[in-house]
Amino acid sequence: MTHTMNPHLSDLESRVRAEFNEMPGERLTAAQASRLWGVSTKIAVTVLNRLVDSGFLRQVRTYYFRADLGHRSA
Repeated sequence: MTHTMNPHLSDLESRVRAEFNEMPGERLTAAQASRLWGVSTKIAVTVLNRLVDSGFLRQVRTYYFRADLGHRSA
């Protein structure tokens, strides 16, 4: 499936990557991400899922976190 994103979502995706790189242990739910980034839950889920699809993030239950750190969490 090909994803196209508008510039706003692309900018938000870049911002989210930077935040997870600055705080590698960060774990967020979609609701927490929505509040933190000032966007709707739908937009937060879209961006988080794109980052999961790209292999940058991992989702376990309701939490999203960096995929390269996922093997260390219980």
